[in-house]
Amino acid sequence: MQTLIARATPTGVYVVTVKAGDKINGMTAAWVTQVSFKPALVGVAIAPQRHTYSLIKEAGTFCLNALPEGTIELAKHFGFKSGRKVDKFEGIPFTYAQNGSPVLKDAYAYLECKVENEFEAGDHIFFVGSIIDAAELNKDANPLIFKWNDFFGKN
Repeated sequence: MQTLIARATPTGVYVVTVKAGDKINGMTAAWVTQVSFKPALVGVAIAPQRHTYSLIKEAGTFCLNALPEGTIELAKHFGFKSGRKVDKFEGIPFTYAQNGSPVLKDAYAYLECKVENEFEAGDHIFFVGSIIDAAELNKDANPLIFKWNDFFGKN
């Protein structure tokens, strides 16, 4: 069933970043969506055992970094290890958004968000964030797409 659901609902690939106090972290996420035009709201589903989850709860902010095609290794870098154990940003070029969250230089766009609400959604928490700043960093980029059968793929 999970394979069918994932194949029927293709999504982009994002790195959700956050800064809480002096700690920064990021995690790869595919369960991201726009939820409202007015006000501009987006949502992301994060499992509560993730380090990023606890930092978002503490900070009340996060940043969605949209990854372009050709960044599969970057997506894997942020997806296959915990920020509790390693500094995921070591050697990764980034700047900071206004809210302090990291913005990856290799992202084609970012959405800086303030948490407005959260909902329990099965084994995940769905954070709803209002967009407080956004920028397109590479207008010519195509999004990296999450595909269940090969992890990441092209459109």
